[in-house]
Formats: sequence, C-alpha cells, structure tokens
Amino acid sequence: MSAVVTIRQTTNTTMNTNNNNNNNDNNNNNNTQTPVRSYGITQPISTKFPDPLDIIATKNLEDTLRSYDYFESSEELSHRVQVMAKLNVLVREWIRNVSLAKNVPPEIADTVGGRVHTFGSYRLGVHSKGGDIDTLLIAPRHIDRTDFFTSFVEYLRRQPEVRDLRAIEEAYVPVIKLTFDGIELDMLFARLALATIPDNLDLKDDKILHNLDHRCALSLNGCRVTDEILDLVPNRETFKSTLRAIKLWAKKNGLYSNALGFFGGVTWAMLVARICQLYPNAVAATLVHKFFLVYSHWEWPTPVLLKPVNDCRYGFPVWDPMTNISDRNHLMPIITPAYPQQNSTHNVTQSTQKIIIQEIKRSLDIVNEIMASKIEWKQLFIGTPFFQRYRHYIILLLSAPDQNQFLEWSGLVEAKIRILIGNLERNSYIDIAHVSSDKYTPDESVVDQLQQTNKISTESDSTNRTNGHKSP
Repeated sequence: MSAVVTIRQTTNTTMNTNNNNNNNDNNNNNNTQTPVRSYGITQPISTKFPDPLDIIATKNLEDTLRSYDYFESSEELSHRVQVMAKLNVLVREWIRNVSLAKNVPPEIADTVGGRVHTFGSYRLGVHSKGGDIDTLLIAPRHIDRTDFFTSFVEYLRRQPEVRDLRAIEEAYVPVIKLTFDGIELDMLFARLALATIPDNLDLKDDKILHNLDHRCALSLNGCRVTDEILDLVPNRETFKSTLRAIKLWAKKNGLYSNALGFFGGVTWAMLVARICQLYPNAVAATLVHKFFLVYSHWEWPTPVLLKPVNDCRYGFPVWDPMTNISDRNHLMPIITPAYPQQNSTHNVTQSTQKIIIQEIKRSLDIVNEIMASKIEWKQLFIGTPFFQRYRHYIILLLSAPDQNQFLEWSGLVEAKIRILIGNLERNSYIDIAHVSSDKYTPDESVVDQLQQTNKISTESDSTNRTNGHKSP
C-alpha cells in the first residue's frame, strides 16, 4: 500500500478569494406577527418551501446516490443490528465477570449494567455500504481502562467472530479496532462515576461528565456530539439525504480524512447541519446547492457553530480563541455542539485549506449547472484525477511482516503524514502539498524491489556492525 503526496512549484499567481457573502436568497416570510423559529445561533436565511422543480431535483439526486451502490440492503442493515446485539451481550458478560473478579457480590454484578453505544455515521443514519461502526463501551466506576485494554481484549480474542483485533492504547483517543462477523468496529471506552449504568441513560446530560477523567470525556464526546447534531437540525430525514450527498462528494474528491488534514465525518455532518438550520424548509437538492454557495463565500477563520459555546465548568478545556492562544491559529474552525466544545478541524493545514476551498468553489459551478437542468447530478461526483493535477509526486511505500503489523504500522504512518505536509509547506519553493486520501497496493515488481532493497540494507548494517562501524 502507498500514500501519495504531491508537490507543485511556486508560481506568481495567487488565489483570488471572494469574501463577500452573496447569500441574497429571498426570505419568504410573510409580514405576519408569527415569529420565525431560530435554529442555531442566527435566524434562517430563508424559510422558503420547495417548489416542484426542487422536489424533482431531489428525486434525481437520490436516484444518483443509489446508482453508486451507496445504500445497504435490508439484509445488510439487519446484520449490523445483529452484530451490535451480540456485542452488547458480550460486554454485559465481560463486565459481570470482571465485577465478580473484583469481589462484587453476584446479585450486584448481575445488575451493574454497561452497554455499547454507537456514534458517527452509523448513529446519524448515513453510513455507506460496507462502512465501519464507531462504538463506545460505557462501564460503571469499578471497571477501569486497564480492564478494557487487557481482559476485554483477551475476551474478544477468544470470540470466533473476531478478527483483525488491535488495541491502540496510546492514541489521543484510545481505541480498540476489530472486525466482528464481517463488520469493522472502532470501540472507545468511558467509565462513568456511577455504580450502575441504567438502560435509559441520557448521554446528553452534562452532569455525567462530573468527576470524569479527560480521556473518558473525549470518548463520550463522540456520542454526545452525534446526538446533539440530530437534535439541532430542523428535519432529520432531509439532513440525512443532504449529508449522504456531501459525504459521497467529499470522498470522490479526496477530502474525507481528518487524519490527513481534511475533514472527517463529524465535520461534514456539522457543516451540513448548519445549512439545514439556515434553510429549515428546503429539500436535499436545494440544501446541497446552498452548501456550496454558503461555504464558497465563508470568511474563514470565522467559526461554524450549531449552538452557542457554553462552559459547564467541569474542568475540561473549551474552544475559546479569546483565551487560548492555540485556538487562534485554527484555519477553519468548526465547533462541536456538545460540552466540552472543541474544534473538529485542528488538523487542517494551509495546503488542505486551499484544496477544500478550491473544490467547494469548483463544485458550486457544477451545482449551478445542475439546478439549471443543464447537466446531471453524476457530474458532481466526478473528482479531478489526482495523478493529472501535478508534475511532482512523492510515494510512501509501506511494508510489514504480516497483516496485523501492517494495519498498526500503516495507521501510525497515516497519523504522521500531516506532519510531513507541514514540513513541506515551510519550503519556499513549494506552493502546495496535496496528500491523496487513497491507498494503493503496488505491483509485485515494486514489492520485490523493496524487499531486495531492504535485504541489501540489512546486510550492509550487519557488515558495518561486524567491522565496528555505525550505519550512516
């Protein structure tokens, strides 16, 4: 597999930016005494309801998404539900076993609870076919993180449905990655300051963060943000339809990767949610159009907010550029709606910002043509060929002895690529450093050449050590 970085030499041309927000939509509010309901931090731009052409455009958009095999069948959806049910049973059994091992009386161990919550695209209802599921294991206070990364990992390893199991304990948000009965899962852990975990626990209640450590609060934030987004949009189904289109567009254009400095799933969801707030009665086709219209004129680093930032003062840092120096350096701040509010785009670099803005502006021209019935929706999902954009490329070739080690190694390298991008950006001869979000399996000849190079390097190191010399 390889990751690709491209470099273009500096030219004298500069990008023309248009900071004039050209949102001249007609606000269809009648001059009545009925107040317009506000979603988010401002009044809507327009409360216009869809006309027949908008509805036809939305149907055409949904048909186009289906043509990309985006949606899962009912059988595949049912399989995901079954996997989550099995996982919940395993978690309850594991928590009970650990409780008994810690001398918790059996009658209490049977009732302490604990469960798996979903978040991210699956929870939002916009996951693509074959996509992974983000999950959070919530445990009572006597189950700690060490238990999660030791006995629970071993418990999973014994399950016949589990493969590709790996624990990444040192990550910023510690995670267990696995495939369960064919479904890829990322599992986080949070221990609440509760003796038992009720089935009707409301994760949006800020009080559950009281007396939590920082890592547990970060883990909980995924679920809390997802649920807040769903509650803050005027129409969930319209939001989902719009988000599916924007996610597919982002993936086709190589813009879907938080680790590489682009936007991750939650960021795209928040951007779409804000457009839904500004046009609460619009259908998906209109919202896709407004998405590119609004963000092509957005005056970064003005933050995108779904609700006002509120510090509950439980000791967790909240995004605040007035008091936090590091927050002032964020290029495209998009702020999560749940406490503790954070910027979801802190990985964005100067290069990725340029690329995102360029693609949004390019796509606005395409959608303008679509809404004028001059071209079809499929034109929106045709990205610019990556290997036709630049003259110079850097290829990162990765190898490992086996599949599990390769997954760990490639994950580590991917997390560090944005550091390479930052270093390249500091070179005055480099205009832009554009990393591809795709991974490729090289030809066998390339693999053979790499293995031969490694063999020669190993033999050279061995010879140098024998002669008492250090390898350069």
